[in-house]
Parts: sequence; structure tokens; C-alpha cells
Amino acid sequence: MPSTPQIRPQHVNSKAVTRRTVLKTGATLLLSVLAPVRAWAAQILAVRVWPAEDYTRVTLENDAALKATHFIVKDPERMVVDIEGLELNPTLKSLVAKIQSNDPYIKQVRVGQNRPNVVRLVFDLKEEITPQVFTLAPAGNYKHRLIFDLYPVKPVDPIAAMIEKGDWSSDGKTPPSGAAATGSAPKGDMPPLKPAEAEALANAPQTPPDALKPNTKPDPRAELRNELKTAEAQTRASEKTDKNGKLIRMLTVVLDPGHGGEDPGASGKNGSREKDIVLAIAKRLKTKIEEFPNMRVMLTRDADYFVPLGTRVDKARKVQADLFVSIHADAFVQSTARGSSVFVLSEKGASSSAARWLADKENLADTIGGVNVKNHDRQLASVLLDLSTTAQINDSLKLGKSVLGEIGGINRLHKGSVEQAGFAVLKAPDIPSILIETAFISNPEEEAKLLDDGYQNQLADAIVKGIRHYFAKNPPLAKNRLT
Repeated sequence: MPSTPQIRPQHVNSKAVTRRTVLKTGATLLLSVLAPVRAWAAQILAVRVWPAEDYTRVTLENDAALKATHFIVKDPERMVVDIEGLELNPTLKSLVAKIQSNDPYIKQVRVGQNRPNVVRLVFDLKEEITPQVFTLAPAGNYKHRLIFDLYPVKPVDPIAAMIEKGDWSSDGKTPPSGAAATGSAPKGDMPPLKPAEAEALANAPQTPPDALKPNTKPDPRAELRNELKTAEAQTRASEKTDKNGKLIRMLTVVLDPGHGGEDPGASGKNGSREKDIVLAIAKRLKTKIEEFPNMRVMLTRDADYFVPLGTRVDKARKVQADLFVSIHADAFVQSTARGSSVFVLSEKGASSSAARWLADKENLADTIGGVNVKNHDRQLASVLLDLSTTAQINDSLKLGKSVLGEIGGINRLHKGSVEQAGFAVLKAPDIPSILIETAFISNPEEEAKLLDDGYQNQLADAIVKGIRHYFAKNPPLAKNRLT
């Protein structure tokens, strides 16, 4: 029958098509397994640059941990960074425009796709730097961060910097060229060396620069010269001569505006940031204190950049500070909390649960701001706490009581007495130290006060009065020529 041949071929073809479909599907699956899969690329969420005299920080915030390698290229100075697992996007390209012309260390930055999944950054530098490149796990409101800290090869010396600016010169004028760099001064401008010191300095000949080799061990005689110069600079910073030739003991106050840079601190409902407010108050306070001829001020930061807690303490000790005043603007979960407070260090424990909570929060600054753990002295906090003496805490309590009493005249006090807690920034063992919570930024009414120029002036005046009253009752001892 004619119909039969027509049915058989259809049946055969159906099986063949089935076999071909199975083979084709299997081959497709096999190829999909063997073919290379494009790696998932991380996304850059934000880029930030924080230029400062101390160092410049560049931050890349991203949605995943990044791996980066870097190297330095000479003539001209450049730092090259290769970041893996990354594709170029508009956010990363915006880094180019964020480099300011007044950046102390970065001239410009170039960004490009070096190869698939690898982005290259080239930092054209203004001078030789020592870079620190590290990552930070998510903290606070931040995701993963890749940090580039560009430090000068020779760290900025606080005393030399202050002398160079003219803030600490004995006659109120900027010292001659070269005086700041060497710690020296015009003849007769500084007290003479003691005979033993002069002899030691005279017998320490200069080593010609071309005689130094890369692996040469430090010359102990050169170290002695540097120590003597540093001591003379410290003496010059702490003493002044009046019109009658009488030596005046200069009082050095270190003001520490909290937070800064990557660490904004607390924020108000109207968008104000603690780091901005406390810096403004500190600058007003500096101006008012320096109106007195026997008082000088150093700021732990004078712009918007991050300073680790231990570095703040170290800066105060390097300039042999007589007082350390850390300035903050408190925040609490309830917007009704209000009032000013003054805190000092406690060796035994916090004076209240609120003080303990606040200290724990403030001590997280290094985590939020970002510290390179590899170069951070983990023992610093515990060592400083161990060295803290009862005398230092007692002096801090006297200072705190004097300042708190004056602040109480312009704002409601959160608590009528000085509180104590384990604030890391108050752990200088030889410097009376207080932390002032100027007001609650989380309270809309007090936030408005903190943003008001008049209130900032009143607050600065009150703190100055408190400091002056403390010094009147507790005059500091004369500083040693060599320490």
C-alpha cells in the first residue's frame, strides 16, 4: 500500500532527530562547562581624597574586598597601583577630578583599564613618599574600603612645623629661613647650652652626606646632635623673654578636634556633622587662647582628615603639652538628651553606664576612620593606660571641674560633675587631659546652638576661662632642657 512507505520514513526520521537533539544538547552542556567564565567584577561605590600636611589619604569604597599591588617608579616620582577584580566605571574615573592643586603630595592621578579585570592607577607625586596600602572591612556606614595613605619620607615634626608657622617663635615673628628645619635660631635667640652639652655637640663632627651609604648604621654622634637640636627647639617653644629680659614660662595647650576625614563622628537631623562643628570650635578656641602672650596652641588636626587616637596623644607628648583638650559633640539614640559634659580618664572603670557607653563609642574612631593594623601599635593603648598615674588623673579632674563650671554658665549641664571613663585619647601619662562634649548634636535645639557663631564664641570663652583658672591654681613646673 502506498501509505506504508510514507509512515516508515517518518518513524525513522523521528528517532534520528531525537538522537541529534540529545547529542547537540550534551555538546552544548560540555562546552559550557569547559568554556572560561568571565569573573564577576566588584563595583566602586565612592572615591574620596583627604589631603593634609601629615599625609594624604585616598579611599576607594566598594561592594567587595579588593586585592591591590603597588610599586614606586623614580624620575619622576610615581606610585603605580594595580587593582584586581575591577572594571573601570564612572565613579572610579571621577578620582581624577578630586585631586586638588594644593595637595601636598599628589600632583595628579591617571586611571585606566590595564587589562581585563585589572584597573591601574598612576599617582604622579610632588615628592618622595612612603605609601601604606591596606583594606578595611565594613564598619559603620561604610562598605569595604581600599586605602592609600601617602606619607612624606621624613615625617612632619610638630615643633618644627609650629616654629615654621611662626606660632611659637619667641618674638612672635616667623624665624629666619632654615631655623625651622634645623631647630636652630639666630644667635642669642635661645638660651645657651650647658657646658657638658656644648662640649658633646662640639665633639660630634658632621658626617659628609656623600659618605653615607644606604645600609650605613645610624651615627650615634648624629643622633646626639639631633637630640640636642630637638631639646633646644622644645625649650624655645616653652620659654619666652619679656621686655625686661625676664624668662616667661610658655604654656602649651593641645586642642584635639574629634573625628575627621573618613570618620564623620555623630550627625544631626539637619545634616550637620560632628567633625565639622568641633573643628570650627577648636579654631575659635585657638585664636582666643593665643591672645594671651604666655600661651601657645597646637591642633591635632587643622583640616578635615583622620588622625588615629594614638597619634593624637603622641602629638601632644612630642610638643610637651601642658594640657590636652579633646572637643566633641555628643549624640544619643533619644533626641531629647541634652547638656554639656566633661570627661577625664578612669583607671578603675566608668563613673556611669552612660560614660562607659560614650567611651566605647568614641574609642571606635580608629575602626571607623581606618587604621593600618600592620603599622598600628596594638600595645599603645594598654601601655599608656599602665603608665597613667594617679597624679595625672587628679590634675585632669581639677582641670575638668574648672572648665565644667564655666561651661555651666552658658549651657545646661548633662551632669553636674566631671565624669570618668576609659577614653583612649585621654591616656597621655604625663599630661592633664579632658574630653569636652559641647552639646548633643542629636538634639535639634542643641544642634542649632552648635551651628551658631554666637554660641561657639561663648563656649570658647568659657573653656578659656576654665583653663586660665586651672593654671592660676596649678602653675606648671619648668620644663627640662633635655628630656
